[in-house]
Amino acid sequence: METQERFFEIDCVRGIAILMMVLFHTLFDLSYFSVLAVNVATGFWRYFAYATATLFLLVVGISLVVSHARVARALAGLLLAQKFLVRGAGIFALGLLVTLATWLYIPSGCILFGILHLIGVAVMLAPLFFRLKKYNLPVGLAVIAIGLFVIPLINPIAVALTDPVAVLLLPLGLHSATFWSVDYTPLFPWLGVVLAGLGAGEFLYGNGVRHFTMPSLPDFFVRPLSFLGRHSLLIYIVHQPVILLLLAAVTGMKVL
Repeated sequence: METQERFFEIDCVRGIAILMMVLFHTLFDLSYFSVLAVNVATGFWRYFAYATATLFLLVVGISLVVSHARVARALAGLLLAQKFLVRGAGIFALGLLVTLATWLYIPSGCILFGILHLIGVAVMLAPLFFRLKKYNLPVGLAVIAIGLFVIPLINPIAVALTDPVAVLLLPLGLHSATFWSVDYTPLFPWLGVVLAGLGAGEFLYGNGVRHFTMPSLPDFFVRPLSFLGRHSLLIYIVHQPVILLLLAAVTGMKVL
């Protein structure tokens, strides 16, 4: 179930997060196209979406700890940082493609800074935080607190601003009162979740080694979740078009 390169439990948890994401986005689409009367903007499903993003970003942070430990055995200094800069830039570029697609398809709710943009930036910034090790946990909690309690207090500044300045502030969590996006995952508070994952990862997988004992799990549980976890980026990119095509086939609605 496990190779030298991967920890199957990380892939499994990532796979669970992917399933949660697909479920929420399916319900979102059903609601958006008035196929099913389900409220995804408030209540249980809104918190379900927050839980999904939190789980996924925690795993991003934990995975970065493992990746850094293994890359650091061969690279150091600027070369090591370059590895994460290039990887993060690639993920951010995919986020820009999502921005383009949503601008063409849902201009009113275009994704200007969604979860792929956040992950890309987080990976690029990771070399600045690796040295903090377990102390990334309190730093991450502080970033979350700033996002939840401080940003709302200063957000009225952004309301008074006009484009393009206001757009440049979106990654920080500052936006106008009328701003809406189908996916908005700003650095405050969500970078804090990744940093908390970095801190937790040092306790769980410091130096790229598992520091706890995993119970034996059945293959019928591990294999499909691990598969989803290993291909999470691809699934993220293709799942919405697939959902929309299935919705069009089942309902006969024009959704594309």
